[in-house]
Amino acid sequence: MEFFTTVKKRHSYRGGFQDVAVARWDLEKIVQAGLDAPSGKNAQTTQFVIVDDATLVWQIAQLHSTNKAVQQARVFIACILDKNPEAIYEGFAFQVEDCAAAVENMLLAITALGYASVWIDGWLRIEGRAQKIGQLLGLPDGKYIRVLLPIGMPAENYKQPAKKLFAQRVWFNRYGEK
Repeated sequence: MEFFTTVKKRHSYRGGFQDVAVARWDLEKIVQAGLDAPSGKNAQTTQFVIVDDATLVWQIAQLHSTNKAVQQARVFIACILDKNPEAIYEGFAFQVEDCAAAVENMLLAITALGYASVWIDGWLRIEGRAQKIGQLLGLPDGKYIRVLLPIGMPAENYKQPAKKLFAQRVWFNRYGEK
């Protein structure tokens, strides 16, 4: 798929998935796209766990009661960060930003390969869900899951929501000026 078409087609898919496996070589391509993302000071701190074991996938899916993408995912990719990241520039750590760049690259790769996903973040932060999934995945105490991507072949057609016009969100040189 051509790059700008992929960018336009990428969306947050919350629908159900077909009963079709996600190939491991596709998962490797997807995560490699995440690994190839930029990172602050090239620290490359973001780590991933690819969850394709049916029992683990099922256990994670049971934690969400409404999102069909989570409930029917064939695979999950968990973005793993340090609980106490090391400052790498002027007292700042960039793990969250690094994770975000990696996740967007992976979402684009998922779209380009014909799969669908949704960026799961806020849901992980409540009711101890990130910790529960972290325990299932054997994360050490100093690590946590920041983003979870459910992946599969979409079973539903999705009409993307309208995006605001370029002129409503972008200005040259000075904010708000034409």
